[in-house]
Amino acid sequence: MDQEMKLVASRYVCACAASLAMSSASHAQTAGSFFVTAGWFHLAPQDSSTPLRVTSVGGAPVDITVPNTGAGVSSADTLGFTVGYFATDHIAAEFEFGIPPKFDVSGTGMWSRFGTVGSVKQRSPALIFKYFFFGAQAKFRPYLGIGVTRTSFSDATITNETFEAMALGGSTSAEASTVWAPVFNVGFTFAFSEHWFAGVSVSYIPMSTTGTFTTQAQTPVGVVTRRSEAKITLDPIVTYLRVGYRF
Repeated sequence: MDQEMKLVASRYVCACAASLAMSSASHAQTAGSFFVTAGWFHLAPQDSSTPLRVTSVGGAPVDITVPNTGAGVSSADTLGFTVGYFATDHIAAEFEFGIPPKFDVSGTGMWSRFGTVGSVKQRSPALIFKYFFFGAQAKFRPYLGIGVTRTSFSDATITNETFEAMALGGSTSAEASTVWAPVFNVGFTFAFSEHWFAGVSVSYIPMSTTGTFTTQAQTPVGVVTRRSEAKITLDPIVTYLRVGYRF
């Protein structure tokens, strides 16, 4: 009789423990719960560029294309963060942002001989809506997401003096246009405990920007302001490795 009582008690304790574990995990991923994450962003542009097009010389409009020219953009890494909220057991909204990464810009075509010609920083906060599969109590939860990002650029600088003098013809300032773009996202999370989890996501962002260059060109008649531009397609693939905490 004692042995039977012990067996029943043991089964009861195990059942209670399992029930508590499932309810704790569920509570952490159900509607109304918040979470934050921190991790590592790797941005890999799938870049291309149109040739440089001169749009004005000395204030007079022109339309001159410089063939076999262009620019490429390097990959970059930065620290990223997320703040999120489960609207339902399966749908969550996440705001992603990071410390602005710095990209190296290199010449392409006949400009490739100059190597790295400049640098630029990028800010691209994103709002993403995600659908999580499996039940709220599951430790492993894959998801699909779609969202939008507003990408702006700062600190655009020509760093190669040889390129500046020989290819552009004088001291040059640069800037890039701000763009809105969709975000297509896929990933998963894995819960280690009621509150702590880790995750991996990959995003594809189809976007392009227009680089504008203002050159104080040295000419036989003196210094002339020349403006030019090039469209740079970025289309980055963004990988995010993160650790998070659910409230």
